[in-house]
This record gives sequence, C-alpha cells and structure tokens, in this order.
Amino acid sequence: MTPLEVTEEVFAAFGAGDVDRIMRSLHENARIEFYGPKVIPYAGNFDGSAECRSFFETVLSSVDIHQFDPEEFICEGDKVVVTGHLNLTARSTGRKIDSDFVHVITVANEKWLLFRDFMNTANAQAAFGAP
Repeated sequence: MTPLEVTEEVFAAFGAGDVDRIMRSLHENARIEFYGPKVIPYAGNFDGSAECRSFFETVLSSVDIHQFDPEEFICEGDKVVVTGHLNLTARSTGRKIDSDFVHVITVANEKWLLFRDFMNTANAQAAFGAP
C-alpha cells in the first residue's frame, strides 16, 4: 500500500470507530503527538502500539463525531498531510468542538510511524474544560 492508501484506510477505520482496524495500519513503534492542554483527554504523546490504541479508544469514547471530513491529501514520499474540518461534541460536557485540522503523517513499511494532529485546541479546551 502507498502512504496515501494507508492513510485513507486509517481515516475510513476511524470514521467507522474501528480501533482494531486502525491498529492494523500502525507500526508497532508508532508515535502520536496531539498538541493541547491536559484538559483534553487525548492530548499528549503516545508511543508504541498500546499507547496508540489507548489514544484512539480515548478519542472515540470521549466525543461524538458529527463531522470529520478530510478535504485534501497532500503526499510526498513517505509523508502525507491531510487538511480537513471536524465538528464534535465532548461527551463529558455536551459542548461542541468545531475546527479545521491538519494531520501530518509519516509512513514506513506501509504503516503509520508518526501521526501529528494540529487543530484549534482552544475549542477543544473550552469544550472539555470547566464552564
């Protein structure tokens, strides 16, 4: 699979809420970097299969996904940049998270090795934080 095909597979699996399917496309030494304050339950750095699984399980259990639309996939070599828009609800508070996003992914041996997530974390912080 090309880096683009692997990335499209992970996005499809995420949209389906299928963590096992996501994990089949992640390298055993994968790293996830989600930038934002600790009030966001899935913020931080996650290293290796177990922590990456925990990241995806935490995301999927802490938000309701209303919109998660990738708009553009930009590929060069082993790198894929995905831009898009999301609209979520934080389950713990019922408040909305509405933001554009950029994901920067490095693929090695047909699996995600590095995933970095950039979005308007102030929106997520407000959604998960105290009123």
